[in-house]
Amino acid sequence: MSKTTGGCACGAVRYEFSGDPMMMGQCQCRACQRDSGTGHACHIAVAAAGFGLTGPIKYWDSVADSGNVVSRGFCTECGSPVASKNGGMPQMAFVRAASLDDPTLFKPQLVVWSSKRQPWDHVNPALPAFEKMPPGM
Repeated sequence: MSKTTGGCACGAVRYEFSGDPMMMGQCQCRACQRDSGTGHACHIAVAAAGFGLTGPIKYWDSVADSGNVVSRGFCTECGSPVASKNGGMPQMAFVRAASLDDPTLFKPQLVVWSSKRQPWDHVNPALPAFEKMPPGM
């Protein structure tokens, strides 16, 4: 099985995962806007069991509207957002699409939290969009 790799801008944090992504999506919630510095963040959900991460990463926690604790991980050296965890989905790890060594692998499948969309942030209108999180996520 092939491995997919990625990391932060300075190279101090590295990760890899095996297998196909479970989901690839764009989130327009305010927390993702703030930590991405733009209108949305691009996430890839992978099986937590096949995910490995090394390097100086710091997580900060926030409570999502679902009530789940979301932990967002950044490189302590360069500040790049790299990975995140959702307490309501412990079977998944999430990586930022831009942190992939080959970001062309990212193929968004849906948009979540479209109700928080900024008027200047345009995502593919053909993607299914959910005002909040879809059921089961």
